[in-house]
Amino acid sequence: MGRQIVMDATGDTRHEFDCLDAAAVAAAERRFKELTGAGFTAAARRGEGRAELVRTFDPAAEETVFFPRLRGG
Repeated sequence: MGRQIVMDATGDTRHEFDCLDAAAVAAAERRFKELTGAGFTAAARRGEGRAELVRTFDPAAEETVFFPRLRGG
């Protein structure tokens, strides 16, 4: 089971998908591309307390967190 967590002004939205379901993986990859294309930064959890910035979709990543672009004010 994979999970994508999208951080936003209201907190977060979670999307889970079955890594063995081709349609679910395709939808998760589309979401990844849409979010990173809109300026979100993606980080995949790589173990307890470790994360790695990712620039391409990894269907085997247990959890990917998307952070919005920072804005000055």
